[in-house]
Amino acid sequence: MLTKKQLELLIFLQEKITNSIIPPSFEEMKVALNLKSKSGIHRLVTALEERGFLRRLPHRARSIEILKSYKTVKNINKSNTKLSDFNCDNKTNTNLIDIPLVGNIAAGSPIDAIYNETEKINVPTFLLGKGSYFALNIIGDSMIDVGINEGDIAIIKQKNNANDGDLVVALIDDTETTLKRFKRSGPKIILKAENKNYKSQVYESGSNIKIQGILSGLIRKYNS
Repeated sequence: MLTKKQLELLIFLQEKITNSIIPPSFEEMKVALNLKSKSGIHRLVTALEERGFLRRLPHRARSIEILKSYKTVKNINKSNTKLSDFNCDNKTNTNLIDIPLVGNIAAGSPIDAIYNETEKINVPTFLLGKGSYFALNIIGDSMIDVGINEGDIAIIKQKNNANDGDLVVALIDDTETTLKRFKRSGPKIILKAENKNYKSQVYESGSNIKIQGILSGLIRKYNS
């Protein structure tokens, strides 16, 4: 059995993830359930996890996977929950924007640059700020220690400069692209992997390295 609030949260999470792919933040959950603090949300999420309805992946923000649908709960009292309020079939309140999905990006060794726009994807506006954005499919595992996995979709803000520590899309010799952590060491540019099995890529002064953008967010789709 689930409590009323546990059920309401499960409904909210399932409908939200189904329609916008990215799990909501604790703040969004708090507002949706009209709770006063995020600690209450934490307790509800923990309870749902203990009951086998969802799973959180460690050390990764917004990583919630639905394991059992709220529809498996017996005797749902629709009049006593916010089921209708959380039904996302009505998308009038969904804040999404289309951005181009332009190809693949290596989170490993650099791969051939791909510029062709293959399709557009819907992205929640909370992931975006001012400026232009595009999306790239992640290939490789060199950034897994910061929660970037193969199969993720990277949301990139277009920029041609970066600060030390930024996660950047870099174009190398106008032919290859890669996603790495950017760092300068004197005249050298270092593109650092976030996986101990990969060495950093070090480029001497004068190398043809162009910053294409800064990582703004990630989209990860879970199978339920």
